[in-house]
Amino acid sequence: MKVFVTGSEGFIGSHLTEALCKEGHEVKCLVQYNSFGNIGWLGSLPEEVFQNLEIIPGDIRDSAMMDSIVQDVEVVFHTAALIAIPYSYSAPESYIDTNIKGTLNILNAGRKHKTKRIIITSTSEVYGTAMYVPIDENHPKQGQSPYSASKIGADALAESYFRSFGMPITIVRPFNTYGPRQSARAVIPTIITQILAGAKKIKLGSLHPTRDLVYVKDTAEGFLRISQCDSLIGEEVNIATQSEISIGELAGKIIDMTGGDCEIVTDDVRLRPDKSEVERLLGSADKLERYTNWKPATSLEEGLNETLNWFKDSDNLKHYRSEIYNV
Repeated sequence: MKVFVTGSEGFIGSHLTEALCKEGHEVKCLVQYNSFGNIGWLGSLPEEVFQNLEIIPGDIRDSAMMDSIVQDVEVVFHTAALIAIPYSYSAPESYIDTNIKGTLNILNAGRKHKTKRIIITSTSEVYGTAMYVPIDENHPKQGQSPYSASKIGADALAESYFRSFGMPITIVRPFNTYGPRQSARAVIPTIITQILAGAKKIKLGSLHPTRDLVYVKDTAEGFLRISQCDSLIGEEVNIATQSEISIGELAGKIIDMTGGDCEIVTDDVRLRPDKSEVERLLGSADKLERYTNWKPATSLEEGLNETLNWFKDSDNLKHYRSEIYNV
């Protein structure tokens, strides 16, 4: 197939792009334009992958550009987004422009050119703190940060295009994906990079919230299976492991795996406002398993070990700065 991936240079986007190329698809990759010619994590992919890649610098907020790119592709995987929750407190308008208007541009282009499948990437943050567990796709949405509100808006817009125009859209909702190439603002890279830098105090935000952690290769596999399942058109679909761990327990586990001798401390700067903190995320993947037979193939221990080994490579670690709070 001829496929278009937005946000291809990012964490999930680069792993998804790699998986698509290995399956033999022809992939157009949108990377955020910058004057340095930086293609993000795409630059770390194996050389043979680039035989099936077309890298396009641009901006998801440019409607004419999205129209031009989408016109000759069969499937769109829309992963581009502003994702940092703390930054959304400072710059909420940016999240509206990128996450909602960017999604609108993809939807309009897909509608015009009758794209066969459009996969919209959501986030478990749209659920907010669990009202019941496991969280299934019928759980109410709660805008507990400007970021989550923008994603709720983007999801609702995508749903409206399915209902109004019969477009072949699926909303994919990964829970807390982790692994190699994850951004410095996420909790696992934050923990690992501080340990590898020799810190004696590991600075984190709240330690008690729980998260459902999905290894990134399992997330990418979920995307692929969903895109090939016509029965999931018009549906919202979680990707989750149906297990949870607190941030404090997670940090302790990683410290034990590295043999470190560190103290875990709460840094007030890293705390979310009380009503904004998502206290518990534990997802249901029943729908995904029922329709595609997907199950997480990677245990938390296996995924953390692979992630640790990746960070221990100096060529990878050099992209991270442990001494600052990455917003």
